[in-house]
Amino acid sequence: MREVDQLDAEGGEILRAKVREILGTRADRAVFEPLVHNLKNGVTGGVWRVTLGDRSVVLKVLTRGKGTGGSWDASDDPRHWNFWRREAHVYESGLARSWAVGHHRPRLLASVDRPDGDVALWLEDVRGESGRTWSIARHAEHARRLGAAHGAALTHGADSADGTHGTRGADGIHGAAPGWDRPWLSRRFLRDYISARTVGQELLEDDAAWRHPLVRDHFPAGVREAMVRLRQDREWFLGIMESLPRVFGHLDQWPANVVSHGPDSALIDWAFAGDGALGEDLGNYIPDTVWDLFLPAARLPELAAAAYEAHVHGLRESGWRGDERLVRLGMCASAVKYDWLAPLMLARADEARQLDYGGREEVAAERRYRERGLAFVFLAGWAAEARELAPLLGFPPAPTGR
Repeated sequence: MREVDQLDAEGGEILRAKVREILGTRADRAVFEPLVHNLKNGVTGGVWRVTLGDRSVVLKVLTRGKGTGGSWDASDDPRHWNFWRREAHVYESGLARSWAVGHHRPRLLASVDRPDGDVALWLEDVRGESGRTWSIARHAEHARRLGAAHGAALTHGADSADGTHGTRGADGIHGAAPGWDRPWLSRRFLRDYISARTVGQELLEDDAAWRHPLVRDHFPAGVREAMVRLRQDREWFLGIMESLPRVFGHLDQWPANVVSHGPDSALIDWAFAGDGALGEDLGNYIPDTVWDLFLPAARLPELAAAAYEAHVHGLRESGWRGDERLVRLGMCASAVKYDWLAPLMLARADEARQLDYGGREEVAAERRYRERGLAFVFLAGWAAEARELAPLLGFPPAPTGR
């Protein structure tokens, strides 16, 4: 099913039956509207809003047959960060529903195995204001609810409420809480995700690449040194993240994946869900407000302060009594997730057109490089804080700066 509105012969009858069952009408009366998604991701066959009058549902097709030939290829390994069927398992199991304290989850209306091997997920269409346009206060409230969910997992899971680190498993990561772990949830997500991104790595120490006008004029002083050191210290940062208390993580927290739903937030896109570190989801969410220009980079310190305070409050609300410096360390050390982005920006500086997420509209290159340059400065601050904090909590010190 590559184009749903063509009602392809192989799966068309199944599609027609589901439209009749869910919306109570013939498929040819429904409108299929393509929704913005990551076109590069090999696990996503497509996402559509299916509408009839004032009623609508979301149809998302999961596939392993969409080869991308790059870092976004789908995997058949259930523990791989991009396992193609994970999101179906998450919805089918009800795991997201039981975890997301204070969050609304789109209801699974149907999960259909198609003749071509794909899986069609029919989901509740949650309408509301996207996190792309939220205020700082609304982002902070989402962070509080996220903290409450993680706190509940910690309090009832394998890691004790006093914040101790626990025991490492065979894969080098401290054991996941038995109440939520499943064989199809991701493991070592952070390590494998960033290791798959190699574009431009050879440019990090290339003087000519840093002299490109877009980079030279819009990246603040010190960005080059900070990003080079982040790459040099990558293994240390990953070791810290893999040694922190474990939680069930969404692992794709960014504003486009949350929607206001009355007093709650709705969380969508569970394709990466699995074993995460305390503070990791928050450390992903905060800089992701800037990468795609949802929030000005100049407001990152304000957002980070409000979101961190709210997140810790949510953890405490749920009964977690651990050392909040562990949360801080997890958030700050999460800066390593983006050590691939500066090399990518160097590699793309000569591209004639800079496109937004989803590839629909062009973005002014000067604005993108300016905003991301400021965000790199912010991440450098997080990385420096993590290096100072880790030894105070009993972790090995960072390598000496080169």
